[in-house]
Amino acid sequence: MEQAKALNFMDFAASLTDLEGEAKEALASKLHTKQYDKGELILETGTVCNRIYFIDSGLVKTFFYTNTREFIMRFFPEGKMFTVLDSFLTRQPSTYSILTLESTHITYLNHADLEQLCARYHSMETFFRKLLSMAALNMMDRIGNTLEEKAQVAYHRFLKEQGKLLQRISLADLASYLGITQVSLSRIRSL
Repeated sequence: MEQAKALNFMDFAASLTDLEGEAKEALASKLHTKQYDKGELILETGTVCNRIYFIDSGLVKTFFYTNTREFIMRFFPEGKMFTVLDSFLTRQPSTYSILTLESTHITYLNHADLEQLCARYHSMETFFRKLLSMAALNMMDRIGNTLEEKAQVAYHRFLKEQGKLLQRISLADLASYLGITQVSLSRIRSL
């Protein structure tokens, strides 16, 4: 089972760059897997994010709290790779948390191992650069959509782009992701 899970991470990495044989072997040897129960924190606010995660199965959310409410930045279902980018890069405590919304199995790579792999293999540097580029584009898209769209448009965009997740997340989480109240979400859904 460990080997099969590592292949999913490996396939994702290979989709970003052509990893030479030695780099593939080195990367595979540095991957770890972990199972989390529903409702378990993978990363807690105030701790440094030391890992890049790949969701083998399950669903997680990245979020933060203000004094009055929770804000969900992203949902990550199976087949997605992610990290808390600012904390991972700066080695500073995260302002975000990562929580499982379902029983979740992940494969992860530690920061120190990634640094060693990048120093040794150009293809690993390319993998990481492309991963960072994807993350930056996704973040810009998320922020731009949040700033530009009305709630109804944002809800329909979510349905179009991530509608499969609708049965897997709570309405409270969806409202938080959209930046609206549950009452507003109910109103939008009834239209």
